[in-house]
Amino acid sequence: MRDWRETDRWLMGEVWTGSRIGGHAIQLCDVIGPRWASTEAERLCAEYIRKQFAASAMTAQMQPFQMQTWAHGKPQAKLLPESISIDMVPYFRCPAFSVAATVADVGFGTPGELDGLEDSALRGTVAVMASACQPFSPPLSVADRLRLLASRGVAAVLVIDAKDGGRMEYRWGHDMREDGFRDPPLPTVTISREHGALLRKRVGATIEIAIDTQFSEAPTANVVAELAGDLWPHEHLVIGAHHDTVFGSPGGNDNGSGVIALIETARILNEWCGATGQAPGRTIRFVSFSAEEQSLQGSAAYVEDNYAAGQMPEPRLAINLDELSAGFMKGLVLGFPHLRGLIQQQFDTMGDGLVCHVMPQLDGGSDHFSFFRAGIDAAHVWRWRFHASNPDALFHHEAADTADKINVRELKEHVGCLARLLLRLADVPPDRWPRNDITAADVGRQLERERAGVARSR
Repeated sequence: MRDWRETDRWLMGEVWTGSRIGGHAIQLCDVIGPRWASTEAERLCAEYIRKQFAASAMTAQMQPFQMQTWAHGKPQAKLLPESISIDMVPYFRCPAFSVAATVADVGFGTPGELDGLEDSALRGTVAVMASACQPFSPPLSVADRLRLLASRGVAAVLVIDAKDGGRMEYRWGHDMREDGFRDPPLPTVTISREHGALLRKRVGATIEIAIDTQFSEAPTANVVAELAGDLWPHEHLVIGAHHDTVFGSPGGNDNGSGVIALIETARILNEWCGATGQAPGRTIRFVSFSAEEQSLQGSAAYVEDNYAAGQMPEPRLAINLDELSAGFMKGLVLGFPHLRGLIQQQFDTMGDGLVCHVMPQLDGGSDHFSFFRAGIDAAHVWRWRFHASNPDALFHHEAADTADKINVRELKEHVGCLARLLLRLADVPPDRWPRNDITAADVGRQLERERAGVARSR
């Protein structure tokens, strides 16, 4: 029986006094910088992570795969006749396009707003649309609204970012929960709140837009390391985080915070093993994913390469770390309900008031979703959803997501809680784990039911 009081004391002491968070933040965000998957910077980042795992006395390896990637040049947009420049960033995988058309205001782009407009009033226009859901109306995803506008003959859509100060973030034009829909259904870009207000005052004016984009296939790799268990070494847990960023973002909160927590948790657990001569009951796998920002391709490749054909047993649980500087750790959120009681029992022994919840819908917004799709138990850290978010929760997918957005104190708490939880879960005997009978087909049917609604994120 492990002495949890002494184990927790050792782990939390090392978390606070031996932290290397600051150095990792400088290296990832300032030295390496933006890490769009398949670029040289992203390769350097993956190699840096591999070396950190190796420095913690773990065998670390790259798991390469081919990905579908995309790049763009600087958008050119002017409102005529004054030639007012309009700032914008394209949606992920937006096609190259050039258009000169009149501006139309479609509000939130919902059926209720569009039904009163003739097709002739929309066909060939550049539509300005709010990104938020329309108040007091059935929620409709941006993906569905874009498809509706495409069906009405709109030439391109300018989606207004809700942030102020001229900030704009990269966004997806598809719903991750839907198979075979990865590209926006028509040319789509994000514009700032301020330029959105300007264009809405100039309905009927002409806007000229030109964007060059390129699509290609390229190599990249996930990084995988293991801490071997001593009681049930052929069983394992997964803890993972994505190391890539969007174009031009240093990726402080998204997701320097997550990958630094991954590196630090691996280091601390390995140092605990060395200092005490002990080991976790089951193996713990640390995985740094590539290409999360490009439709979760890294975690999808990891699941396919390691579990799809029975190459190795599925993990008991996969924990995803994403945007950990968005709020303090409150617990975990599961995709499937059967592990809730077991995890809550472990939280209760930690005495920190952490809570385990279950998602009301399967959230497709990060790497945990790739595990869900395969019917594998997975969770993300509950840190900001529904209440108590940090102001820095708003910084992701943009150039302003710099190293200073990493909340060092809170990240130490995340690492300490994660290390303590992983050891407890690693020590739970196999016969105490509730059976997982969920199949990929079951998940497919669940997603089919859920696609009609907007995934709850707050």
